[in-house]
Amino acid sequence: MFPGMNMDPRQMRQAMKRLGIQQQEIEAKEVIIRLEDKEIVISNPSVTKVNMMGQDTYQISGEESERSLDVKPEISQEDIDTVVEQTGVSEEDAKAAIEKANGDLAEAIMKLKS
Repeated sequence: MFPGMNMDPRQMRQAMKRLGIQQQEIEAKEVIIRLEDKEIVISNPSVTKVNMMGQDTYQISGEESERSLDVKPEISQEDIDTVVEQTGVSEEDAKAAIEKANGDLAEAIMKLKS
């Protein structure tokens, strides 16, 4: 930021404050960036919010991994039983409806009842 200058952290904060730059550490557990076909997941992140002249930006570092969004939802027997109880359909039909609704039980029940 200041080439050739050696400043201690306190002096750096004061200089940034004079320039209208404010920093805030955010205690985050995980950061997820959702793209169209996947998610970028940053575990154990260090997140700093920087406000410069009214514009907020975020600086994130940590352990990066990716996961696909094409993952089928995890369906428990309890979910299936709930849909069966509410609609009276078979377990197979209930499971298929939950899968089609991407794990959303309310949506599965509503579609089965209509």
